[in-house]
Amino acid sequence: MNALVTGAGGFLGRYIVEKLLARGDRVRAMVRRPTPELSVLGVETVLADLCDWSATVAACRGVDCVFHTAGLAGIGLIWKPFFETNCLGTSAVIDGCQIYGVRRLVYTSSPCVVFEENDLCGIDESAPYSTRWLCPYAWSKALAEQMVLESNGQQELFTCALRPHLIFGPRDRALFPKIVSRARRGRLYRVGDGTNRIDVTYVENAADAHLQAADALTSGSPVAGRAYFISQGEPVNCWRWIDRLLGVTGLPPVKKTFSFRAAWRLGAGFEIFYKLFRLQGEPPMTRFLAAHLARSHYFDITRAKTDFGYHPAVSTEEGLCRMAEGAGGG
Repeated sequence: MNALVTGAGGFLGRYIVEKLLARGDRVRAMVRRPTPELSVLGVETVLADLCDWSATVAACRGVDCVFHTAGLAGIGLIWKPFFETNCLGTSAVIDGCQIYGVRRLVYTSSPCVVFEENDLCGIDESAPYSTRWLCPYAWSKALAEQMVLESNGQQELFTCALRPHLIFGPRDRALFPKIVSRARRGRLYRVGDGTNRIDVTYVENAADAHLQAADALTSGSPVAGRAYFISQGEPVNCWRWIDRLLGVTGLPPVKKTFSFRAAWRLGAGFEIFYKLFRLQGEPPMTRFLAAHLARSHYFDITRAKTDFGYHPAVSTEEGLCRMAEGAGGG
């Protein structure tokens, strides 16, 4: 196929690029800034921002399939940047697909589109979207996902959305560094009673799922117009998992603790303070973060297995070993 990967310089996007190239597909990489790693791979690179409608639309010219992984993530409280990047940017990608006759669009969504405050234990894709948004990121991802799925079948464009949960692996520049940074500054606290279970996804498994979904995305396919949870298929204890990640860099396990209710109230306080004084950046704690750290959130991936043959080829333990080797942790 001729594929466009938005966010190709990001964690997941780069793995998708590499897997496409490995099987002989032609790839156009859309990035916001020059990315030498992609130039070395020999892919066509387009410098464009999702917020630039014309540039985003133009990037879709002449491709068969778009993997839309680009987006703004985080627990920031200002709605505008999340709306512009995740919603308007996704709208521009859809426009580009329809204008230039792209047949397939695979959107990288998030399980947070169904998350509120309570535990989510083994739920499947029949779970409704949240009605109580704890942060702009989750709301913007839900709106974008709905736009993608609603565009399925319009002008012969077939779409689907994948919801990989907590992607980990070598070259992670987001989740893992944040955890390590907080731990080194003494600002990492166990929230809740430490028994909550969560899903994780090794990055190459997440990339495989995107290619498998794209290959199955045809007229009449059950994949068209659907969303899918993606994970390792085996939940882990959240805080033992975090301790394992810290161990990769030689850091000790988390010792400090916070009750969920205390963290929830603290997060609410920070949110009020940041909004009142219009502060930029991310608060140290928010209600969304408190709930994610204290509650269980793992999902049923049967639909992905059934509809496009997803199977996590790399086990959780093997993924951790590869991550440790990449971090120099042996």
